[in-house]
Amino acid sequence: MAGYNRVIFMGNLTRDPETKQLTSGQSVCRLSLASNRQFKNRQSGQLVQEVCFIDVDVWGAQADSCQQYLQKGRSVLIEGRLKLDSWQDNEGQKRSKHSLVADRVVFLASSNQVETSGKEDEDISASFQAEKSTETPSFKAASGEVEKKGRKKHQEAESSGDWENSGEVNFKDQKPFEDDLPF
Repeated sequence: MAGYNRVIFMGNLTRDPETKQLTSGQSVCRLSLASNRQFKNRQSGQLVQEVCFIDVDVWGAQADSCQQYLQKGRSVLIEGRLKLDSWQDNEGQKRSKHSLVADRVVFLASSNQVETSGKEDEDISASFQAEKSTETPSFKAASGEVEKKGRKKHQEAESSGDWENSGEVNFKDQKPFEDDLPF
């Protein structure tokens, strides 16, 4: 029977990242995350705060980046897979715990960065993310329908050349790749 193991987890670091260099030369970084969930208890009517703690292993170049840029309290989004670690402790008891193996780590802005960042930082961040993105964005148009308000805003921004303040992104079409191949 086929299985599927994919996890998306967002939370805050509970301590600074710990990095180890393996004898093979590859880096592994251990992150400890906490994610909060708040819900209302149906019986008592009180708000209940639930916290989920989990360890995350990040490998390779991402591990080095995590060590360099992350610290306790920072928010991150992790995409990866769940794994079960099992071992025997010093008293011979069998122990186990779940952890995540990260495929992708996204550094999220902390509350301090959001309050103090200027427009310049936002532009740099947006351009960096656009360059580093490995996923192709998918846009679906509803059978040619465009809201009149959106079309008007688009036309005004296009005519004035003021894309930065319009809230829209100006995608400039580029010529297709041309090569000297005979086919």
